[in-house]
Amino acid sequence: MPIDPKAFLKKLHDLDISFFAGVPDSLLEDICACISSEFDSNNHTICANEGAAIALGIGYHLATEKIPFIYFQSSGIGNAINPLLSLAYKQIYSIPMLLMIGWRGEPDIQDEPQHMKQGKVLLSMLKLMDIPYHILEKDFSNAEKTLEQSVCDIKKFKQPQVIIIQKNTFVPKLLISQKESIFELSREDAIKHIICSLNGSDILVSTTGKASREVFECRSQRGESHASDFLVVGGMGHASHIALGIAIKLKNRQVFCIDGDGAAIMHMGSLAINGTSKCNNFKHILINNGAHDSVGGQPTVGFDISFQQLALALGYNHVNCAINLEQLQQLLGMLKKSQGPSFLEVRVKKGARENLARPNLPPLENKKQFINFLKDGYQSKKIY
Repeated sequence: MPIDPKAFLKKLHDLDISFFAGVPDSLLEDICACISSEFDSNNHTICANEGAAIALGIGYHLATEKIPFIYFQSSGIGNAINPLLSLAYKQIYSIPMLLMIGWRGEPDIQDEPQHMKQGKVLLSMLKLMDIPYHILEKDFSNAEKTLEQSVCDIKKFKQPQVIIIQKNTFVPKLLISQKESIFELSREDAIKHIICSLNGSDILVSTTGKASREVFECRSQRGESHASDFLVVGGMGHASHIALGIAIKLKNRQVFCIDGDGAAIMHMGSLAINGTSKCNNFKHILINNGAHDSVGGQPTVGFDISFQQLALALGYNHVNCAINLEQLQQLLGMLKKSQGPSFLEVRVKKGARENLARPNLPPLENKKQFINFLKDGYQSKKIY
């Protein structure tokens, strides 16, 4: 029987764990929603990336000598490895912390292709890193014992330990409703208008999550080929650099990147390289809904910072922001004519259609078609 998130958090409180940091995950959506509702910003931070969450936990431990609780999905372990092994490891600073990892791509469980390899090697990676782990049982009495044993070992050996969360471990809990959006466009609306503005030689790279799903579905609805689109189904935060790498080598083509606020924040340093690249065919479109929309709608700081000022400070030549359809249509025209690197923020409301499909084109086939499109230089939009 799935575990009540509130009971889980109460058990952590009884074990003197009350500081949380991490990156949201769909398998952890219910416990993350409960953490958000139970703890304020002094005790819970949604971080830019998983490595940053580890670092925040290290700082918390140094200040309090208590155990931090760090959460993320298995695909985020790559970001976490460096601070785990070069700082928190028992032979370096020996930092006690409890990590909760959502097991995306668990063997024999249906999941998206980008999670399959990392899910398959997760346990082996933890063993190789010499980080002890337990797979949390869905029976709460057994889960309590696991938490007790983990915390006891963490205190004894002063090192990170992991509890692994499988699908449907927690009882569903809705995220506390956010303020009504002041923006008229949805992300899907914005993507449709962006795609409509492109011509047959334009190249599109789209970010991880629902944005790429909406790009794929929009092409399908329009009866168009998917060959001009590279869907960055994994590697959150890296879409803009993939697009830049293409733009640097294909200077006679316009390269558009559809990015998200959470993804851009995750590896924000890439914006500095984009902006100073002097790549005039690079067009960066950031769709900002202030949320990690693909994994439960947890908030980002997307609406608390100025992406426009940031882009200008980092060297982008042409920077604008659209908050409605009229502005978007006007600014897309300007973006296409601009000398890049160019940056367009599009502010939209949170959410997606319940019946949003997933791409039925395997990644390897997407890559093959995309490379052929890059070589050919042009294609008719319509599939005949």
